[in-house]
Amino acid sequence: MFYWLYEQLSAGGHVPILNLLRYQTFRTGMAIFTALIVVGALGSRFIRFMQLKQGKGQPIRSDGIQRHVVEKAGTPTMGGVMILAGLLVGTLLWADLRNVYVWAVLLVTASYGLLGFLDDYAKVTKQTTEGVSGKLRMVLEILIAVVAVWLIVIYGGRPPEAPDLPTSVAFPIFKQLLLDLGWFYLAFGAFIICGAANAVNFTDGLDGLAIVPVMIAAAAFGLIAYIVGNFVFANYLQLHFVPGVGEVAVVCGAMIGAGLGFLWYNAPPAKIFMGDTGSLALGGAVGAIAVATKHEIVLAIIGGLFVLETLSVMIQVISFKLTGRRVFRMAPIHHHFEKLGWSESTVVIRFWIIAVILALIGLSTLKLR
Repeated sequence: MFYWLYEQLSAGGHVPILNLLRYQTFRTGMAIFTALIVVGALGSRFIRFMQLKQGKGQPIRSDGIQRHVVEKAGTPTMGGVMILAGLLVGTLLWADLRNVYVWAVLLVTASYGLLGFLDDYAKVTKQTTEGVSGKLRMVLEILIAVVAVWLIVIYGGRPPEAPDLPTSVAFPIFKQLLLDLGWFYLAFGAFIICGAANAVNFTDGLDGLAIVPVMIAAAAFGLIAYIVGNFVFANYLQLHFVPGVGEVAVVCGAMIGAGLGFLWYNAPPAKIFMGDTGSLALGGAVGAIAVATKHEIVLAIIGGLFVLETLSVMIQVISFKLTGRRVFRMAPIHHHFEKLGWSESTVVIRFWIIAVILALIGLSTLKLR
């Protein structure tokens, strides 16, 4: 909104201070600050409201870590509403709202957040760990993701040197390699978005465990978006230039700010959980940003922690069905380490460290040839 205001006021004459709004870096910084303030302002009031409305709070798995049943019982969920409020306000105020990439990411974020909210609501009202039908939720996730990818493919930027870029998969290190999937890219892109959303959902199991790696991924992809959206930087690093995608950095900034605000209340011991409202929305947003920036494969590196959590669940299920034995003491894998005797804070901080290392490895692929 402020970017549009800048254009309107600048048309009538030169207003020096408004020139700051031209720069994506300034607007990204302001999006961080704005989202942080919004979540911070909502925090205590929202938590008290949810405590009154939810009563017993989010149901805790009875077959899980037993001390969680005691320590976390009664903690309200749906904290993702706070995150979404900060993210949306920060983005809508500071991003260029004519940019299709911004709207594609917001479509996924808001829609997945709504799906997560309905799931959380069902769990709280029924006091069960089972929410909305898994099959129905997956179908809706796929449909939303396909629409978002279609918007990116149809209305996204097409650089003259790579007109097939919107439907192609780019590979790290092999800078000039492009695999054009044609319309099959809709399925590929939807897989990336849905996979990221559910991977973050699996990771959200301990206080602060999911939100910090999400912020780390958002910071990494904010830098990637800024670089590949700038012809000079993209050309220097031999990356595929994606016209207009630099504006996604503002969305990443809003995500970081909202995450910081939420972490204030989600730090151990958590006063509120993000729930599926937050985890699906944030995971979907990160996946959509990876698709928009043409760094889908790099997402598997930067978001490697989320991949590890998902693989642990898949391995556990497959092993139990085929052999009747469990590979891990409990899945997702963060609970396995708790079963081994690690404290919750130890698991969380060590997983944060892993997330930082993976993000740095992912960013290093920008330079590697």
